[in-house]
Amino acid sequence: MKDGWKSLVEILPDRQEEEPAPICSQTGVQSSIIKGLLAMTEIHFIVEEAPEGGFMARAVGADILTEADDLPGLHTQVRDAVRCHFDDDKRPSVIRLHITREESLAA
Repeated sequence: MKDGWKSLVEILPDRQEEEPAPICSQTGVQSSIIKGLLAMTEIHFIVEEAPEGGFMARAVGADILTEADDLPGLHTQVRDAVRCHFDDDKRPSVIRLHITREESLAA
């Protein structure tokens, strides 16, 4: 033990392999290599206010688009869309929403 910290060997003596390092692609989707397959660990959505009211969420790096009248409803819609789009073994474990808002100001 060094400076009060245990090493990985002391904490996990029976561990055979290290966790796969995340890979962050240019599409903004974070993935990990697990047993030779590329499994997505998180997916990002760009959320915008819809012109007719409500919100629209578009996935980055996946063909998913959904909308709802309010943010709690959008959370439900996004979760449902991700469940429908991905198989259980390839489904991301984290969904990140990037909420954008456009405003115009007089100079």
